Amino acid sequence: MEKKTNKLIISILKEMKKIVTNPTEFFRNMPTSGGFVEPLIFAVTMGIICGIFQALLGVIGLGHINSLTVALLSIIMVPLATVIFGFVGAAILFIIWKIMGSQSSYETAYRCGAYAGGIVPVTILLTVIPYLGTIIGLLWMTYIIVIASQEVHQIKAKTAWIVFGILGALAAISSISSQYTARQTVQEMGKWKNSNEKMEEISPEEAGRKVGEFLKGLEKGIDK
Repeated sequence: MEKKTNKLIISILKEMKKIVTNPTEFFRNMPTSGGFVEPLIFAVTMGIICGIFQALLGVIGLGHINSLTVALLSIIMVPLATVIFGFVGAAILFIIWKIMGSQSSYETAYRCGAYAGGIVPVTILLTVIPYLGTIIGLLWMTYIIVIASQEVHQIKAKTAWIVFGILGALAAISSISSQYTARQTVQEMGKWKNSNEKMEEISPEEAGRKVGEFLKGLEKGIDK
């Protein structure tokens, strides 16, 4: 049993390496059928790795997670989210590829989406670079999906780049906006924490004024 597990892990890591280093060859030779088990196991493994990476980054202060409990919880929640959203994401890709002229099945779309996730553990590490890391990750994922579109779904590169390029750009704008809002919120919370330590030393009127300033600052950060 242990030998089979080790063999499976080694096989998954080899697949991940190939997706990262040579996605064209990987998707060109990827079986388009054979069931959901293998790509699901691959996706869950990537989710576990991502959860561990997020937890480690949070513990050393380089990620968005600043609580040990939340960091440990992410090791469970990230793989679970990978399973759930993997099937939803595959359905979206299936519809997009169908509109673009693909004749492939939902299973094929799921396989493409699941194996495209092979780059996500690397892109998680890139998120330590504010804004730029996320953009690089989205550009990379767009490139991977375009390759899958060409090699698996026989869609022209130009068409794939136009469609998924637009979707990737929209995702980048949304992500940057969310990150900015999150950072502004954290800054306001930090200011509130510092001022809260002095609450006992000021009058109720002054305390009320500071609460109002905090709420205004938080609202301003969200609006931006």
